[in-house]
Amino acid sequence: MTTTTIMQIISALSYGLYAFLVGGLLLGFHRKILARVHGRPGPPILQYIINVFKFYIKEITFPITSANPLYLSVALMDLMVWLSALFVAVVFNYSLLIIVGLYVLQKIVEHGCGLSSGSPYGKIGGVRSVFSAAAEVPLFAVVGIIFILTNSLLVGDILNYQAINGPLLFKLPLAAFAFFVLLVSKAPTSPFSIVKDKATVSGYITEHYGTLESIILMSDAIAWFVLLWLFIALFIGPVIIMSPILTLIGMTILTFIISMICATTPLLTPNHSVMIQILIASLTIIDLLYRATH
Repeated sequence: MTTTTIMQIISALSYGLYAFLVGGLLLGFHRKILARVHGRPGPPILQYIINVFKFYIKEITFPITSANPLYLSVALMDLMVWLSALFVAVVFNYSLLIIVGLYVLQKIVEHGCGLSSGSPYGKIGGVRSVFSAAAEVPLFAVVGIIFILTNSLLVGDILNYQAINGPLLFKLPLAAFAFFVLLVSKAPTSPFSIVKDKATVSGYITEHYGTLESIILMSDAIAWFVLLWLFIALFIGPVIIMSPILTLIGMTILTFIISMICATTPLLTPNHSVMIQILIASLTIIDLLYRATH
């Protein structure tokens, strides 16, 4: 292994740690806003990151109903999916098709995570993760609309297009809205959060404890960073994304807006959640077909 390869690996791991810390702080900020809106002091903003390290040193439990090979591997698969998305999108600016594929793979991981424990709550969360796949349909349409306008699916090319022609937020407002709803659906205590609502305890991760839960929490933090970064890169452009400080400010503002929506909007039933996301998907697909034929 050459020195250059070693340095690239170290750089990639360092950026993964940076994404985890930023994503964890933003999710802690999200919880703080929820608490304040509901009249509670709430945990410190660092609590999410503290929880990751706290669970990491706790003992792993193995339910007697668990399918142990899958039970152990799904947490690592979850982390690998979002680390891959981080490197593909943020570090190397590769194709959006890979991001879509990884996001769909994440749903399979969630489903397997819920079923692997044998817990009835985990199984419900795993099944609901399949229902929530309705959120991916708008994502496919968003990718198609961006391709029609920019003639490329490479994140770098899309950034260059916006540098010349302005942010896609104003050219593709419906696509931006559909992607924003996807962000809302990934937020904790979201109105679309049917896979982890209180009726299912912690959903598909109910029986994952200790180090495995720590890995899943780490994955969620990286996922939050990646999705916020993608929204800013795809719809606001290089004006913000080329500045780390402005990117952090943009992520914080987005998190604040999403947190206010989550704090003031009741949890939807699974049927209503899926119906609304299918409606948004239908409108986005209609927009895609219109742009493809004109």
